[in-house]
Amino acid sequence: MVNTKGGFLVEDGKEVDEDMRRKEKERERQRAVQSLEPPIFLESERNPKCQECGTVDIDQTYRKVFGCLVCNKCKNEKPERYSLLTKTECKEDYLLTDAELRDQELMPHLLKANPHKSTFANMMLFLRCQVEEFAWKKWGSSEALDAEWERRMAEKKKKKNKKFEEGLRELRRRTRETVWQRRKDEEHKHVFGVTEKGANGMGKQVCHECGFTIEVEEF
Repeated sequence: MVNTKGGFLVEDGKEVDEDMRRKEKERERQRAVQSLEPPIFLESERNPKCQECGTVDIDQTYRKVFGCLVCNKCKNEKPERYSLLTKTECKEDYLLTDAELRDQELMPHLLKANPHKSTFANMMLFLRCQVEEFAWKKWGSSEALDAEWERRMAEKKKKKNKKFEEGLRELRRRTRETVWQRRKDEEHKHVFGVTEKGANGMGKQVCHECGFTIEVEEF
């Protein structure tokens, strides 16, 4: 039995497996919707054409998902415009936010099965030319984006260096304390016996461990 934390017990594994299957089917449905092929007309002039070369043999997935009319040949020959970017690349290289990237109308994206594990959320892919166009508008220009990226990297480096320096100072402090404690532990503590009578009214005490002798006044 397993506690579902919903106020009741179910047989181990069954409820969890069913939930995972539902989620996986929903992800498959979302991907399938994007893969539906649009109709092709017999009259060639009614069919959309590649914006680069004019052929009607366009990539239907790009048309449906991104609204981009481009054929496979032009798409492969011009990766600087038509390659796909991951969500992580859009965030790190173009400084876009999660909210912007989740908005299908603002930033169209293609859903693909997660290559790391099928139970993970669908991977989101974005068209490079659309990402760059949106980023230029957001930051003002490509130069402004580069400047912001450099500023953030410098700030990140500054914070990293500060954290490193703080760690180094703490390490030095602990090292000094350790060395001081070791020296204190290594210091010899004399253990004197009873005062022995000496000359001129002075007595002496001898350390039992090292033989060190001191003179003391006799009372």
